[in-house]
Amino acid sequence: MGRSKVDLAIFVGKRVVWFVPVLFGLITITFFAGHASVRNPCAVWVGPHASPDTVRNCIEYFGVNRPVWDQYTGYLSNLFQGNWGKDPQGGQPVLPIILTLFPATIELLLAALFLMVVLGIPLGVIAANAGGRWPDHLVRLFYLGGWATPAYLGAVVLAIGIGPVLGLPNSGDFSSTPDPGWQLTHMSILDSILRLDTGALVDAIAHLILPAASLALLNLGIATRMTRSSMLEVLPLDYVKTARMKGLSDFWVLYKHALRNSLISTVTVLGTTAGSLLSWIVVVEEIFLWPGIGKYAFDSILSYNFAGTLGVVVFFAIVVVVANLVSDVLYGVLDPRVEWR
Repeated sequence: MGRSKVDLAIFVGKRVVWFVPVLFGLITITFFAGHASVRNPCAVWVGPHASPDTVRNCIEYFGVNRPVWDQYTGYLSNLFQGNWGKDPQGGQPVLPIILTLFPATIELLLAALFLMVVLGIPLGVIAANAGGRWPDHLVRLFYLGGWATPAYLGAVVLAIGIGPVLGLPNSGDFSSTPDPGWQLTHMSILDSILRLDTGALVDAIAHLILPAASLALLNLGIATRMTRSSMLEVLPLDYVKTARMKGLSDFWVLYKHALRNSLISTVTVLGTTAGSLLSWIVVVEEIFLWPGIGKYAFDSILSYNFAGTLGVVVFFAIVVVVANLVSDVLYGVLDPRVEWR
C-alpha cells in the first residue's frame, strides 16, 4: 500500500471515529425531545375513540410505560443490532420502511443535482465571462434570489403558479398508482426504463420536474458561484490567453480550456450540498406528496411516531456523513495538491 493510500485510510478512519459521538448526540437529543413532547403517545396512535383496553395494550406492547431512561438504553441497544423499532400505525419494522422509501428520495436528490449542474455551471461561466457587466449582475441577482427563497415558498409557487401553466403534475410520482410488483427499484424513472414503458417514463419525468426544481433552486447559487469564482481565477492565465490569440471562439475557449480546469472545486462541492438538500427534502416531499423518506419523516413527526422519526434522523445523518466524505476524498483525488488530514 502506497503512502497516499495510507493517508486516505487514516483520513477515512478519523472521519468515522468523529461521526460516532455526533450520531450519539443526535439520537439523544431527538429521543428525549420527542418523548418530552407527549406523555402518552399511545393515545394518539390508537385514535380518540379507542377503548381503554386498546390503549393499555398499546402501552404494554411498545413499552411506553417504562422509565424514559430504560426506553432510551433499550433503543440504543436495539439500534446497533439492526432493530430500529416498529411503526405504531402499521406495526412494520422502521428500517425496511426507510430502505423502501429512500430510493424515491435518492431519485429526487439526483434530479435536483442534475438541474444544479446543467443550469448552475453555464450560468457561472456566463457571469465570469461578463466580468462585472450586466449579465454578471443579472446572474448573481437570479441565484441570490433563489438562495434567499425558503424551500416551502418556492415549492408552493411552483406547485400553484408554475405547474398549472406548464401543465405539469404537482403531486406524487405517477398519475395512477402502479400495480403491485411493477416497481422494481422504487425509482419511478428507472422502473419505467426497466419495464420499457415509454408512457410511464414520460409521466414519471413530468411528476419529477417541479419537486426537483424546488430543491435545485435552493442550491443553484452554490454551483453558479463556485463556477464563477473558479473561472475568474482561470481566465487570466496564459494558456487561456494563448487560446484566444489563436482565434478560437469564445465558446471553445470557455468550455474546452478554461472550464475543464476550473471544475474541480465545483464538482466536489456538490457532494456537500446533500446535507442542505436533505434538510429541505421533508418540506418539498410533503408539499408535492412525493413518496419518499422525507414525507415519511413529516408524517412520523405529526403522529408522534418516535421510532420513525429517530430512524429518519439516523439515516439522514449517515447519508450526509457519507456524502461529505466522498466529496472530500474526490477533491483530494482530482487535485493532488490537497492533502488528506
